[in-house]
Amino acid sequence: MNRKIIITDTAVREKDVRLACLVSESRLLEVRCERSDAESILGNIYVGRVQKIVKSIRAAFIEIAPGKACYYPLKENSAPVFVKKIPSPGLVQGDELLVQVQKEDVKTKAPTVTTNLNLTGRYVVLTSENKKIGFSSKLGKEQKEHLRNLVEKCYEEDFGLILRTNAGNASEDEVVSEIRWLSSRMSGMISKADMRTCFSCIYQASPKYMSYLQNSYQEGLSEIVTDLPEVFSEMKEYCRQYPALEQIPLRLYEDKLLPLSKLYNLERQMERALAKNVWLKSGGYLVIEPTEAMTVIDVNTGKSVAKKDPRRHFLEINLEAAEEIACQLRLRNISGIIIIDFIDLDSEKDRRTVMQRLRSSVKGDSVPVQVLDMTKLNLVEVTRKKIEKTLSEQLG
Repeated sequence: MNRKIIITDTAVREKDVRLACLVSESRLLEVRCERSDAESILGNIYVGRVQKIVKSIRAAFIEIAPGKACYYPLKENSAPVFVKKIPSPGLVQGDELLVQVQKEDVKTKAPTVTTNLNLTGRYVVLTSENKKIGFSSKLGKEQKEHLRNLVEKCYEEDFGLILRTNAGNASEDEVVSEIRWLSSRMSGMISKADMRTCFSCIYQASPKYMSYLQNSYQEGLSEIVTDLPEVFSEMKEYCRQYPALEQIPLRLYEDKLLPLSKLYNLERQMERALAKNVWLKSGGYLVIEPTEAMTVIDVNTGKSVAKKDPRRHFLEINLEAAEEIACQLRLRNISGIIIIDFIDLDSEKDRRTVMQRLRSSVKGDSVPVQVLDMTKLNLVEVTRKKIEKTLSEQLG
């Protein structure tokens, strides 16, 4: 698969945004965007202050800025890094501690923070509270065993590690070097925390376009293209640190007559990614309806006409819809609970075929997706992990 990462500035719905896109054969697979007038706080680490404890929901609300309170589950209170501790055995109002934004605010929900601080590299995630060694589910058994032996031999710091998918194809020296660099950074940040004032941001996460590169897999990635000189320089410097990334061509697009966004038709594709209806090649279409509690997706026959066998015809529309739904969940960054209403099928075999197609289609998603089951009303339940805002919410 010929995939590219495209980074450019453009306008979507009259808003100036910076887009980081994963494109395959000129079609958008994933998009992360940052508005020029809105800064993301996801991944940032702050000196927060406990605003209040709400025992009924086993949570605290921690301010990371005046009036900016974040949700914090008390069950995570295992080993916080306190900057200022009021004498008390537990977490109390007025305590100051290091917290990291784990989830952005979504609709009416406040951002979620954690005291399990993490620093993410290309091969490893370093964690402050969870001291275990974990592995990406996409790593094979032999890869996990090899990496475990490597880590246990060379690593003695009091932090946890999660070995990412990219670690499976990296050299031992690359993995060890990144672990030591992240450990030094985490230790330095924690040791200097008590010198910082309340609400200080002591660690700022990489821009979305950089984290996009950091999280990408080099397999099938043919090129990284940007028309922004400052981004090109930043990415070139980052790629120098990783031999695998240096093998991927990094290009500064300089054609003044045809903007990069026009070359890949990004504005048009973004408009389609924000539309309510999605047309299928068969003539059927999807209706995607986000609500407060969940996202509902309805599959319709539309302009599609059965020529001979209606049963086979409806099955083919549902199979096409299953593939397109997986693409739309990833493209629109839809998360939480998703309910899909496929066209009714009488055959149990056909229903199983549609479920198998949906499960195989969501495997390429970089965010964990679970296809649960089909209800008695023939509705399919899906969950997708909430991390960032949906594409629509990112645009505000």
